[in-house]
Amino acid sequence: MYDVIIIGAGPAGMTAGLYAVRSGLSTVILESEVYGGQVVNTAEIENYPCVKSIAGWEMAQQMYDQITDAGVSVVFDKVISLKKNGDFFTVEANDNSYECKSVIIANGAKRRKLGCEGEEEFSGKGVSYCATCDGSFFKDKKVAVVGGGNTALEDALYLSNICNKVFLVHRREEFRGEKQLSDALPQRKNIELKLGFVPEKISGSERVEEILLKRVNSTETEILKVDAVFVAIGMEPDNKAFAEVVQINEGGYIVANESCETSCPGVYVAGDTRTKVLRQIVTAVSDGAIAAAQALGYIRHCK
Repeated sequence: MYDVIIIGAGPAGMTAGLYAVRSGLSTVILESEVYGGQVVNTAEIENYPCVKSIAGWEMAQQMYDQITDAGVSVVFDKVISLKKNGDFFTVEANDNSYECKSVIIANGAKRRKLGCEGEEEFSGKGVSYCATCDGSFFKDKKVAVVGGGNTALEDALYLSNICNKVFLVHRREEFRGEKQLSDALPQRKNIELKLGFVPEKISGSERVEEILLKRVNSTETEILKVDAVFVAIGMEPDNKAFAEVVQINEGGYIVANESCETSCPGVYVAGDTRTKVLRQIVTAVSDGAIAAAQALGYIRHCK
């Protein structure tokens, strides 16, 4: 029986783990894939206070080393369901079943898919959701980045250092990302903007060879000859495993207040997986600290 089970080893989950063990709570983090979450897919982080610049994988590694040195146990096991049994909780995973007094859900969110023809067929064959992971495979090639937020702009700028040509495709006429990022685009001569277009079809023989674009509210189309398509159109959560215990909104996010409290006492949520205004590393770690403090208060109150 653990005091706290944390689901997810991204910045929110790892921070929650650090605060929990420092408060004397027996703690385990369950992670289905790799620690760090979306951070490991970020080439450079330049908006975290007191850190001028750091590679995403390096930040993830430093966080992991810090929490494990502090005594946090990280178990790689995929969570299947969460159930409340009286005053306690049962977390069912692929390999084991775990019991605890309180739960912090910090499973993050994953890249949203385009939903256009050819996307699934060429996934891993030129269609990618991680520019920093796969960009090096397309050195001196032509690629397209789809999206208009910070991630898409960061991906385009990153790929412009590797690829011969980068097409940045966005459905609107202006970007949603930070001004500093959008202002940097014109300085890269090999980035070409395709504004007001949406992907209609990705095609090729064995690998991606072209992407068909359609102008929004028009029949105009354009074909781009590219070797890869990097998708960066936002995130979506996967919270079906928790639907029986906590309230989830229409977008799939767990409903929570600024104290990270869910609709179920004893269950808290931190990071990108919850309803919130801003999803950034700095807000994720803040959530993690708050959720751990809330869990501590809940456990003490229940004794």
